[in-house]
Amino acid sequence: MEFPNTGDFLAGRLRDKLGHDDQAYIESLISETREAESGEVLVSRGTIANSSTILISGYVFRTIESGNRRFIVGIHVPGDFIDLHAFALKRLDHNIVASGPVTLGIAPHQRLRTALEEKPRIARALWFATLLDAAIHRKWIQMLEQLDAPRRIAHIYCELHRRLELIGQANNRSLRTPFTQIDLADMCGVSAIHANRAVGKLRELELAEIRRGDLYTSNWDALREYAQFDGAYLYSDGPLRFDQDWL
Repeated sequence: MEFPNTGDFLAGRLRDKLGHDDQAYIESLISETREAESGEVLVSRGTIANSSTILISGYVFRTIESGNRRFIVGIHVPGDFIDLHAFALKRLDHNIVASGPVTLGIAPHQRLRTALEEKPRIARALWFATLLDAAIHRKWIQMLEQLDAPRRIAHIYCELHRRLELIGQANNRSLRTPFTQIDLADMCGVSAIHANRAVGKLRELELAEIRRGDLYTSNWDALREYAQFDGAYLYSDGPLRFDQDWL
């Protein structure tokens, strides 16, 4: 890949509207890469941040702890700038945690500041990335209010499958993740027992089999229909896709 650290950034969305020089500039924002192990807290709530991070490989959770409960309030896939918010806010109100081993690219805030001041097209692309995070967050709120636990889990996997499709990393028969049953419960706001029952429901309906976090299905269309999944909020296709020269 010509841009090994940022080649998946906004792939399938605005990336095709960024010129080669723009893409090269975004790559130059990364000063270093590093590896992290599963469960490592990459950014702690309230900690001063002097850099932001792009996910190169693996999965990352946004988490909030309340009492003895953990809530997973977002998931990131490769190509996502997982904490651009920290550039403006300096402190996050949640933790960012590796789910499985990950590779990260570090973008110092000074480089981001220069981009915002001197590169308006890059600034708009970074702004779009943060707005996309907000769109996904709103959909999660709707999902939690509207769907039962089996459909919530199905919706999460359908969303991840579509996001991986956009960066060319999706499989037609499966979706591999390091998620545990407790992770699924914390994503859906239910107990581990309810999450186990929800996984069983998907198997009973012959829509999907989830084993050790990996989902197997022979019919993504049927799973999407069951989950009431409409990926327009991902701004890749449908009525919200970008046809105009937005940048």
